[in-house]
Amino acid sequence: MVTKPCTALHSAKVEHGYADFRARREATVWQRLNRILLVLLIIAIWLVIVSLFVPPYKKLMQSRTEIDNLLQQVNEQHTLLARQTREVSLLRTDVSYLETIARDRLDLMKEGETIFRLETARAKAKPAAPTRK
Repeated sequence: MVTKPCTALHSAKVEHGYADFRARREATVWQRLNRILLVLLIIAIWLVIVSLFVPPYKKLMQSRTEIDNLLQQVNEQHTLLARQTREVSLLRTDVSYLETIARDRLDLMKEGETIFRLETARAKAKPAAPTRK
């Protein structure tokens, strides 16, 4: 009979230990769930912040690209303006340049002068294939 009270006492300790283990296990499960929830909350906040900043950033990059394109067009127009200004200046001041341009555009030539024009080869029309009757 001595062994039964000892066994009962021992089993009571085991049941108490199991309850403690179960309580700790449930606590760790809740802690894990709280951590997961916290991580998901942080990710959600980060996504909201990113979604707020991405559209203006895209618009900024698009605007920069447009500015670069416009600056390139401005540079091309400055180059064209400089070329046209130089040509106008030469036409007003340089007689030999004026003569060369006039002779070239109006197909004029001086007496005793022979002009040879080299033209680029044009695409020849392909002869039509003979049809059979």
